Amino acid sequence: MFDILHAGHVEYLGQAREGADLLIVGLNSDDSVRRLNKGVERPLNTWADRATVVAALRSVDAVIAFDEDTPVRLIEILRPEIHVKGGDYLEEDLPEAQVVRSYGGEVRIVPLLEGRSTTGILAKLRALTGNL
Repeated sequence: MFDILHAGHVEYLGQAREGADLLIVGLNSDDSVRRLNKGVERPLNTWADRATVVAALRSVDAVIAFDEDTPVRLIEILRPEIHVKGGDYLEEDLPEAQVVRSYGGEVRIVPLLEGRSTTGILAKLRALTGNL
């Protein structure tokens, strides 16, 4: 989703790139984000803005939108050798994990950078301003 880019995102994407020839980031469309129950104000930034920021990172080679609730369809098309998710996910809970494994791909869960989250940033802003 990468709504407000923070150090946790940068670390996560850097780890995703380690040992890879290419890093393609599947980025939820705005409609997909709205269906994730992140709150009525989300996404704060449009897909185009989020994609511009993520694509500017040295570790990222390309950004592709997906409009579905999960990246299964995108993964079926791209067939990545390695599919990376953050440590807030468990492989057995990922609908796309079965697809990745079906063609011999690997699912990697990378640890999160503690204390870094968009939800946490928004909570701090709400506490400071009382209206976000």
